[in-house]
Amino acid sequence: MTLEQAKTGDKLIIKKIRDSQTRIKAIRFGVMEGVEVTCTENLPYGPVVIQRGRQELAVGRGLARRIKVEPA
Repeated sequence: MTLEQAKTGDKLIIKKIRDSQTRIKAIRFGVMEGVEVTCTENLPYGPVVIQRGRQELAVGRGLARRIKVEPA
């Protein structure tokens, strides 16, 4: 499944980030393969908000489609 399909409250592990440009953007915010995150909100037609530790990050739909996740 992709991050775009996550539901609010899901605890997820980032499994794969498809392309290098997306990977670079994600790493800047501490999100990389193998990291556990929580989906705090998935706004219809808007961003997916994830939390890692104390940091929250709003991920746009296009980027969220390129991030493969699995339940933690």
